[in-house]
This record gives sequence, C-alpha cells and structure tokens, in this order.
Amino acid sequence: MFDYRVPALTRRAFLTSAAAVSAGAMLPLQPTTYAADIRQFRLRAGLGRAQIAPEPHGDTPIWCYDGSLPGPEIRIRQGERLRVAVENKLDEETTVHWHGLRVPNAMDGVPHLTQAPIAPGETFAYEFDAVDAGTFWYHPHHRSFEQVGRGLYGPLIVEEADPVRVDREVTWVLSDWRLTKTAEMREDFGNRHDMMHNGRVGNTVTINGRVPDVFQVRKGERIRLRLINAANARIFGLDFGSHEPVVIALDGQPVDPHAPESGLVVLGPAMRADVILDMTAAAGSRVSVIDRFYEDLEFRLVDLAYDDNPLRQKAPDWPVALPPNPLPEPDLASAGRHEVTFNGGMMGAMVMQEMGGSMGDMGKDPSDQMGGMMGMGGMMNMTHSGGIWFINGVAAEGHIMDPMLTLARDKSHVIAMTNATAWHHPIHLHGHSFRVISRNGKRTRYREWQDTVLMSPRERLEIALVADNAGDWMFHCHILEHQAAGMMGVFRVA
Repeated sequence: MFDYRVPALTRRAFLTSAAAVSAGAMLPLQPTTYAADIRQFRLRAGLGRAQIAPEPHGDTPIWCYDGSLPGPEIRIRQGERLRVAVENKLDEETTVHWHGLRVPNAMDGVPHLTQAPIAPGETFAYEFDAVDAGTFWYHPHHRSFEQVGRGLYGPLIVEEADPVRVDREVTWVLSDWRLTKTAEMREDFGNRHDMMHNGRVGNTVTINGRVPDVFQVRKGERIRLRLINAANARIFGLDFGSHEPVVIALDGQPVDPHAPESGLVVLGPAMRADVILDMTAAAGSRVSVIDRFYEDLEFRLVDLAYDDNPLRQKAPDWPVALPPNPLPEPDLASAGRHEVTFNGGMMGAMVMQEMGGSMGDMGKDPSDQMGGMMGMGGMMNMTHSGGIWFINGVAAEGHIMDPMLTLARDKSHVIAMTNATAWHHPIHLHGHSFRVISRNGKRTRYREWQDTVLMSPRERLEIALVADNAGDWMFHCHILEHQAAGMMGVFRVA
C-alpha cells in the first residue's frame, strides 16, 4: 500500500516519512539539431500535471519543463558546445542554473548576480562548452525553494568519449513531495519551521517523478546507474541489499572505483553518484532497495525485480574506471587558506556554545577578514539580525551581496569549513569542482572531486581547488530553505 501521509514529528534531524517508491525507465532524450557544431535545445518552463502518487489518486499540479517530470534529459558529448533557449511561461521570473557544470559566469543562471531574471513571456539563451563529462542537472536559481519544489528540474548528461562498458545505462532523478490526502501540492513553501530546521521534507518519494513499484533487471546484467538528488532537503542513503554497488563518479567527476562507506550510497540535495550495479541475485527474485539514511525512518525505495531469463550466469569482468576530466590539480603546499563557518538555525546557539571552547584551535587565519569562528558576542548579535542561517556571521538577503571571499585567479586555495550547527548542510560552490581533502582533521581516502559536499553537524572539513573561473560565484547550502533563509554567499575569483 502507498502511504503518503505526514507522520508525527520527532526530534531527529530529518523529520520524514516512509513511502513506497520505485524507479522509472531511462529518461528520454530531448530532440536536438546541429548548427555550426552547436547542439541546440529549447526548454519551456510552465505549468503542468503529473501522476506523482499512484492510482487511484489523480494527477498533481506541478511546475515543469516541457510538460514533463523531470524535465527532458539533455544529453551531449564532452567537448560539444551547448545552446539552450529557455522560455518562461510561468507567471513569475525564473532562471536556469546548470548544476556542476563549469560554465562562464554569465551563463551560471543566478538572478541579479550573473544575469537578469527571465521575465514571464521572455526567452534567454544559455550557451557554453561541455568541458567535463559526467552526470549533472539543471534547475532554477530564482525562488528555488518553491520552483524546484514544484518540479522544475531535469538531468543533463555529458557523455565520455570512451565510456565504461555496461549492458544498460539508467538515470534516476530522486525527489520528494509534500502532498495532501488528495495528492495536491501542500502550499506551505518557505514556512519558517522548514527554514529553521531541516528544510521542506516531502511525504512522497519518487524516482523520475513517479511512485511505481519495481525496476526490471536480469541476472548477470551490468547497469550504470546515474543518481541525481533533486529534492529540496531530503538526504538519501541507499542500501542495494545483496548487491555490491561500485561508485565510479561523484558529482559528475570520476573517482577511484570503490564500495561506498557502510554499503550506503549517500546523496545530499543536489549531489550525484554514478554507480556500477551487477545483477547477482537469482532469476525470478526480488531485492528491495532501502533508504536507510535516517535512523528509525528507513523505507523501501524500489524492488529490483529479476526476469525469469538470465542475461548471463555471472557478472562481466569489464573495467569500470572512468577517464579523468581536465581539472587543474591544487597545490596544497602553496595554497592560500581561508576559513568559513556555518551558523544558525534551531539549536544553533547551543551548538555554538558547545564548540566555543575549541574555537581558538580551529585554524583561524588572522589575515582573512571574514574568516574564522565568531565569538559569542557575534553570535548574540546575529540572533537579532533577522536572519536564520549565517556564513561567517552574515545572513544573505537575495542574490545581491558583496563577496565574502576573494580568491586569486589561477591560484590554489584551501577552504576550511566548520558546520557549527545541529543540522546537515550540502554545501555547493558554483563554477568550480573541488577536492575534499579532510574531514575532522583526517585525510579523505579518495580525495574525491565534488561540487556539493555534505557536512554533518559539528563537522570540520577542508576542500581544495584552483580558482580558474573568473567571476562572482554563489556558495551556499543546497537545502533550499536554508539558502533562502540566509546560508548563501559569494566567492569572487579575480
């Protein structure tokens, strides 16, 4: 049975519900044309309806691209030039951000920072080169807590020249919805409770916009599964049962193939993972994929349903490592160092007070005017400033703001980030990918490239990058209610 009712709230960090969900088929390609070696697409942002909840429930009013949920899969090859004309058929302004793609600043889709918003009835053409291969996605950056939450998002796949060999490639766009008993959208977007706590968590979880029941597979089949978390706030921790997933890319960037920690593929909002799945169970069997991220709130996401006829008796022995993308390697020995601290939210004052005793040992750089941990006086001031979430004591208001940090262009930088809050935060930097080099002082095993990194409460994390993309770049939490409530800033590369 499908149960999409909101359960009673608990004290845990993610007050969510259990819901039965399933996987959709591989997303269709958007029709393209060629003109002067440019791949051209057109997207129309507007109103639509989708069968989110299973029958006998009716369809749900949504906002979407080209009438589909998720929006059309844009698929191009690495090195190609892409032009996307976005037509706004909404009754409010919008933009499109190409999440994870290293695009020119003017194409980044941040209203009032990199472009004027697209007014109702107007069209804006985005154009850029697909520098990196990988799994990316697109979504608005204007009132994203509502526009994304109503369904405006879609996958963007940049194919490698020499991809890994698999039997099948599948894209799963994960999301969730806050629906009423009649499968209507709850209209409580941007409420203060969501903003102060863990964001807008839905009571209905979908894969590719639907809640079906099973995903058909065959014994011996090898699948490349491209996972995209398009939810406003939900964090997924996927357990594939008896299967042994191998992670080959994170946020579109290749990583040394490895089994995920604790067996769970963990994706915060906006994060992606490419996973190799070998179908090793018996023909005719079923294996449930379980979301186990939140303790005592586990739920069945989908069943992998095996056909009676095997494709082969055992998994193929094909290489799974991806070729690297052309990312500049940061030089840690010469890197400039910067401090960033995230504060605020419910129980924020308590966490700041708990961490106050060790503030002096957290590597504050006295030359960094905005760096370092705030003292208790700064914390007391911020509680009266009207904001909910803060970066280095500043709560953003809209997308018009002075840069909080200036990074010398073409130089290496290490950014030490401290999550001095009681909540998880997926932190996203526009225009760049960065290496995650340490967590709580311990070197990371894979030094993975990412553009969105999930920080646990009270966690200390270091990232490193070469700031090679000039412009003013958004830096924010991708729990979209946290972003809207102040956890957003600008890094200037100059």
